[in-house]
Amino acid sequence: MSAVACGQTAADRGAWALPLFRRSVLKQAKLDQITRLLDDPAGRECLDIGADNGVISLLLRRMGGRWSSADLDERAVASIRELVGERVYRLDGAQTPFPDRSFDQVVVVDYLEHVADDAAFARELARIVRPGGSVIINVPHLKPRSRLNRLRHAIGLTDAWHGHLRPGYSIEQLRGLLGGDFVIEQVATYSRTCSELVDTLLNGLYLLAQRRKSTAPRSAKGTVVTGADVRSRRGQFLLLSALYPAFWSLARLDSLLWRQPGYKLILRARRTA
Repeated sequence: MSAVACGQTAADRGAWALPLFRRSVLKQAKLDQITRLLDDPAGRECLDIGADNGVISLLLRRMGGRWSSADLDERAVASIRELVGERVYRLDGAQTPFPDRSFDQVVVVDYLEHVADDAAFARELARIVRPGGSVIINVPHLKPRSRLNRLRHAIGLTDAWHGHLRPGYSIEQLRGLLGGDFVIEQVATYSRTCSELVDTLLNGLYLLAQRRKSTAPRSAKGTVVTGADVRSRRGQFLLLSALYPAFWSLARLDSLLWRQPGYKLILRARRTA
């Protein structure tokens, strides 16, 4: 356990992360989709992988069950550990340190696109999930004709900046990766153009601030906002709070685009016997 987490209560650890989460329409949408697909975690061994700065890890643990958390980026792992305290691991790409059949369910959040050998990672999931257990996988949805995606790349929000080794996945690609080890039960896309525009605006402002300071992203996963960031950039986060109602209203316009697929793809699959 880190020195930061020692001696802190759960409320203390969430003091900076929860207010920030409540100002993020994107993270709220992501958690809503995950919890919609989640099996009741009570009495189960669960794992979340890739949950950004750890606030989703924290909120999942509050639902019950015994959770472990993991990520590949050192800064992200430190932030998760600051929020949840224990059972936090750093992964090396496709490999995990867990014994066979360790978990009843695994939640993989924006991680698969960061792994060089995603097929090996899918096999690793099959190894650590118990028969009858589930995986929830959240990834960017592959939309090669997206004009907004071209705009993101033009202003510097490239796949490389985000640490993505591939631009996203289709459901067919995920089905091929999971193979015969899993049966896909539910699949959906979410966060349509208006939400993607909010994400583009926020990341574009973040990138502009970095360029003014002549600093590169400190995380291999693009934007990972930690407690230290919140404390050192209080003015910027106060501005975010002021702008939140406008961002929320813009994201709500997604409801008018109900026939359009979202730029996020999520599924639940069940481990075969």
